[in-house]
Amino acid sequence: MSLSRRKTTFGFAAGAATLAIALAGCGSSSEPESSDSAAAGGSMDEPVTLTLATFNQFGYAADSEGGADYAYDLIAEYEELHPNVTIVYNVADTSNTARENFFTKLGPGGLADVEAIEVDWLPEAMTYSDLLADLTNAELDGNWLDWKADAATDADGRLIGYGTDIGPEAICYNVDAFAEAGLATDPEEVAALFDGDWDTFFEVGQQYTDATGKAFYEENAAILQGMIGQLEAPYEDPETDEVIALDNAEVKDVYDTLTAASEAGLSSGLQQWGDDWAAGMANGDYAVTLCPAWFLGIIEGNAPDGNWDIANAFPNGGGNWGGAYLTVPAGGANVEAATEFAAWLTAPEQQAKAFENVGAFPSSPEAAASDAVVSYTREYYNDAPAGEIFSERAAAVAVSPYKGAHYFEVNDAMVNALRRVDEGTMSAEESWSQFQADVESIG
Repeated sequence: MSLSRRKTTFGFAAGAATLAIALAGCGSSSEPESSDSAAAGGSMDEPVTLTLATFNQFGYAADSEGGADYAYDLIAEYEELHPNVTIVYNVADTSNTARENFFTKLGPGGLADVEAIEVDWLPEAMTYSDLLADLTNAELDGNWLDWKADAATDADGRLIGYGTDIGPEAICYNVDAFAEAGLATDPEEVAALFDGDWDTFFEVGQQYTDATGKAFYEENAAILQGMIGQLEAPYEDPETDEVIALDNAEVKDVYDTLTAASEAGLSSGLQQWGDDWAAGMANGDYAVTLCPAWFLGIIEGNAPDGNWDIANAFPNGGGNWGGAYLTVPAGGANVEAATEFAAWLTAPEQQAKAFENVGAFPSSPEAAASDAVVSYTREYYNDAPAGEIFSERAAAVAVSPYKGAHYFEVNDAMVNALRRVDEGTMSAEESWSQFQADVESIG
């Protein structure tokens, strides 16, 4: 199948001021308004079966997403509100798997009626925006942060994705592991421990590893995300979209810092999303993980008997990891019904419920400012004030890196480079040379 490729020029511009303004109402007592029919198309009279495809945990239905019990089953709720609609929900194990499926099957009738895409490969999807339905609906204006909607708007002004969540980051830590190392365990004291830059983070890690003989975090590729996410243009030139990763000294500095930490024993080398990584989370094989809001359900699901907590801190102040969109392939058989469903799932009320389910922090300003989010506490994390923490973490985000059409591929090559060092299959120097070759072959 040949795909018509549309060149789209856009950037991600979400600074601290943008987020701070959007979240300024976080002390409000307002609740998201009910949005049972807030979408294009109205109610469906004829029976219809809609397919929904996401990845990891979106907070829509626990039985499909493999997490702990959810407070809300949004799929069942939608079917109850729309008796003629049946939802078939499929969840890929990772974003990478979902991406491969998306670009393999993108075209007439090849994908689910509603397809989730992740922010790191949104720019790649935007080059095929003509194959996705235009979801523009004036009645839904304001449902999402401006920068969230702008990133999914193509050069012709077509909105091709409804925003789900954003990923403001804190640091989640194993309380028992910190106690074993003689480190602070109270959340406020741990936040103070991490108050600083990445050097501070690695210094704490070295203290932990020296005291316990254990790895501090799961793998270098996980920490890469936080560090790269604070660079304005790590891999591509925002003006030309030219790949600049190999000429960017900041990227090499990140690589050198992480490989040095690996050699010092701070990385366990357990690859995120793998079975050993999940078991390590439960067994205390590592003590910390960079923790966006949506990650709360991941930890709770993998370590249901664990003693984890949340530190309201992040190196250099703030970071954002992830966030997604729901798209409707234009060649699908049920575009109108799928658009209504996607709009309902991403409406403020449902975004607040997804946050309660898995910690998916809303991209809706209305949902983010609601009591349902701001006053939310998470029992598993010793009743941590998760809503308050992640509202503050969202306001602390100062940089949103430029992500062009090759961002995902270059970042994946960097992940693989770091993993080769973690695994001991290559030295840091050898793996960088392989990374250079991999990047030169992209495009």
